[in-house]
Amino acid sequence: MTIRSSIAKSIGQLTRWGLMTFTRGGSSLPGKIATTIAPDILSSLADDYDVIIITGTNGKTMTTALTVHALKQKYDYVLTNPTGSNMQQGIVSTFLASPKLPKGQRGVAVLEVDEGSLKHVVKHLQPQLYVHTNIFRDQMDRYGEIYSIYKLMTDAAKMTPTATILANGDSPLFQSTELPNPTKYFGFDHEELQDVMPHYNTDGILCPHCHHILNYKLLTYANLGHYYCQHCGFERPELDFKITQIDDLNLTESSFTIENTKLTIPVAGLYNIYNALAAFSVARLFDVNPEAIVTGFKQAERVFGRQEFFEINEKKVLLNLVKNPVGLNQVIDLIGLSDEKFTLIAILNNRYADGTDVSWIWDGNYEQLASYPIKESYTSGMKTTEMTLRLKVAGIDPASIHEVNEDDIIKTIENCQTDYVHILATYTAMLDIRSKLIDKGYLK
Repeated sequence: MTIRSSIAKSIGQLTRWGLMTFTRGGSSLPGKIATTIAPDILSSLADDYDVIIITGTNGKTMTTALTVHALKQKYDYVLTNPTGSNMQQGIVSTFLASPKLPKGQRGVAVLEVDEGSLKHVVKHLQPQLYVHTNIFRDQMDRYGEIYSIYKLMTDAAKMTPTATILANGDSPLFQSTELPNPTKYFGFDHEELQDVMPHYNTDGILCPHCHHILNYKLLTYANLGHYYCQHCGFERPELDFKITQIDDLNLTESSFTIENTKLTIPVAGLYNIYNALAAFSVARLFDVNPEAIVTGFKQAERVFGRQEFFEINEKKVLLNLVKNPVGLNQVIDLIGLSDEKFTLIAILNNRYADGTDVSWIWDGNYEQLASYPIKESYTSGMKTTEMTLRLKVAGIDPASIHEVNEDDIIKTIENCQTDYVHILATYTAMLDIRSKLIDKGYLK
């Protein structure tokens, strides 16, 4: 490590100590300061780690958490960025916060990385493995179309051609570009194959080779499944790791089988089973045996803001992050797993981290909510008016929709007339409501 990097590391660690001692902490500021002093500091910090990068539109945080729990069954030194601070300065902060490795020991770093940050960190991290979870339309103002997002990912992979790519084989896009990297695939193979049609408003169902519409023999959600092209022969690759059975889906957990291994995770939804499959696949590539992975998954907890359960005045509240149409639709499906009457709270912000363009709410299937047993609906956030209009257009009774200030959301929950409450919040709205819940003692 150079003198400049050593100084940057010391100042970054001192900044972190100050934040942890006198405030609630800060996940990215220490890294920002250290990187300003020594732009290449990440190379030095990551030198003693085998790095796994997890990237994609949805599922990065949960996949990272499950991967960490699985790897800890075999490896003594596993580092990760658990707060989801997944841009360059946050990743530097993660390494600054880690304890010093014993002399001669190597660690494993499991890092969630924002797609837009890949090019800034890959050259420093020199990853051993990339995990590509999925690509869906997300924050158009930041990333553009799905093909632009995928280019960010492939450009990064080409920078480290010896790194293995572990990709979602059920996504047609992940097989559309020839890369120098060795590649493994995971996906679903849990049903008999039969012809099925995606929803007419689904992105990414054109053959990447001949641009005809793809056909499907199995469909999980959105454009994911066993796809094939009748015109040019393009089809889903052979899967190296696969879901062979869905054993149970409910509002609090999911049970499933990966080949001959039965697993359970403390979150619901097909999208989280994909996350678990990705984590299982990483662990197997790092020689963790299936029984140890089962144990690791049992130790996993819900990730903040993702199906986070808590109680307010004996009311059961489920907080879910929503940020794009596909993720929103999966959360709406999840809510439908219970037939209990509930109060709906939808909070819509449009800060940079949320995406300033909120037109995506019109592509989400809010209409499905209209068939659910909603007692009352409350809208809030920077774009309250747009959120209210979207629920009205979806068919939810306008008389049951109320606009509230964000500062009054907890009070609203305390006084609501149902035992169950579902909160759908964009990223900064989720952080804001969590902060208020912590202040009130409802969350730790």
